[in-house]
Amino acid sequence: MDSSIIQTIAVYALPVLFAITLHEAAHGYVARMCGDSTAHWAGRITLNPLKHIDPVGTIVVPLMILFSSHLVGAGGFLFGWAKPVPVNFGNLNNPKRDIRYVAFAGPGANLIMALMWALMFKVLLLQGWTEPFWVQMAKAGIMTNLVLAALNLLPILPLDGGRILFSFLPSSIAYKYSQTERYGMIILIVLLVMNVLPMLTKPLVEVGLNVIVTLFNF
Repeated sequence: MDSSIIQTIAVYALPVLFAITLHEAAHGYVARMCGDSTAHWAGRITLNPLKHIDPVGTIVVPLMILFSSHLVGAGGFLFGWAKPVPVNFGNLNNPKRDIRYVAFAGPGANLIMALMWALMFKVLLLQGWTEPFWVQMAKAGIMTNLVLAALNLLPILPLDGGRILFSFLPSSIAYKYSQTERYGMIILIVLLVMNVLPMLTKPLVEVGLNVIVTLFNF
């Protein structure tokens, strides 16, 4: 195996595990706060990444994209998914309203983690840390969480952005919109293959990076 691929996997492994674990746990935690304990009883409000990893979506697909992009000499857009946290929206105190809180919890957790990785990066710079592995990991943590937040905020069901949009739509329109969820994954794969997905997430990622640069004076 090419050493550059091994280095990339080593640098991104921890940030990705944290990103997906806290993202999914946040959904379950907020759902419990809003009245639904389904995720709690399923053992999904946990920081144990093994509870959230989907073998195909979290491991196989990202590695395939990484290897294929390396073979063609291009920088691939890492794409994948974790096991979705089970939420019974009917149990929420106010389903139409609370669904947006539950949905935003995941991207919100990623935005907070991006700030934490940025703080780590700033501390490393201030301490004059020269070990490139930790510096690259901090950068990977920032980008991984910003990309994951931006991706999930796209208004496509079953992404979190789709749930948020659903919560604001009038009931009659929301119902019709919910019928598109069955095609959501197909739409995402088509957008990925057509290289449109990176273009859609880029504006939100750039906004996040600008905020981080301003806050931490990079």
